[in-house]
Amino acid sequence: MSQHLLPLTQISYPEIVSATGERAKIRFLEFFASYIRNPHTRRAYIRAVLDFMSWCKAQANIGSLVEIEPLHVAAWIELQTTRLSAPSVKQHLAAIRHLFDWLVIGQIVAVNPASSVRGPNHRIKTGKTPILDSEDTRRLLDSIDVSKPSGLRDRALIALMVYSFARIGAALAMRVDDVYTQNRRLWVRLHEKGGKRHEMPCHHNLEEYLIAYINETNLREDPKGFLFRTIGRGTGQLTSSPLVQANAHAMIQRHINKSGIATKAGNHSFRATGITAYLKNGGTLEKAAIMANHSSTRTTQLYDRRRDEMTLDEVERIMI
Repeated sequence: MSQHLLPLTQISYPEIVSATGERAKIRFLEFFASYIRNPHTRRAYIRAVLDFMSWCKAQANIGSLVEIEPLHVAAWIELQTTRLSAPSVKQHLAAIRHLFDWLVIGQIVAVNPASSVRGPNHRIKTGKTPILDSEDTRRLLDSIDVSKPSGLRDRALIALMVYSFARIGAALAMRVDDVYTQNRRLWVRLHEKGGKRHEMPCHHNLEEYLIAYINETNLREDPKGFLFRTIGRGTGQLTSSPLVQANAHAMIQRHINKSGIATKAGNHSFRATGITAYLKNGGTLEKAAIMANHSSTRTTQLYDRRRDEMTLDEVERIMI
């Protein structure tokens, strides 16, 4: 079984599902195995669904799936709003709604009890992820010790996210041959959400960092291997195992702390950092959306943090 499907083997069927029958159990498992393809979404949906089923059994004394009604879903969502952020609550409601759509199609239940339930209102114009300004980003990149494979890797990974607007998930999924030459220029191939392939030419700084990383660690010899890999204990050399997001976050925190930067940047900070720097230097929102592989400029606007600087300038006008 694929590593992305491993969490499914750890699911113990909720009593409500088991009581509905064997077909319900199979359909329930198929929802996560067949319908939800993104591993991160799958994990989030599993947690939400199991929590909802547990609540239904304990608080509403529900015996099977067919007994669940819109009132039960609404009550659970109301409870979620007291302990989770609006985006998380909306994601949990989506999990229940999609599950019951799947069960309706499979003729396990007659109607979807979540279809009429509304989630909390949530509108944002600017993202919350902390970003670095150009000066701090340059200081961070220059502070990395590139005399070791780990430093070459870390500098290349951070620069990739800054200069190509890559998501951390897309960056860590890259293979060595996703860095290639076209028309005498280095390009990168990113595998984005939904199976979308996105190709970008490299900024000259990114080109320098990627070439140094690949050449000095002999990665060209393994074109189908992962581009960003873990470091072997005691050897200091790259392994064949891919770097995971948790390890990437810990790596970024080490370099942030070492360079003396106060901003609490994380895995997703550098995408917004690159987009903001691009727009500040005359780039257009439309082109930024294309470079970031966004389907709408409204999404790109969430990464545009130029307003932060404008607000700070205006606050300093308060002369008392």
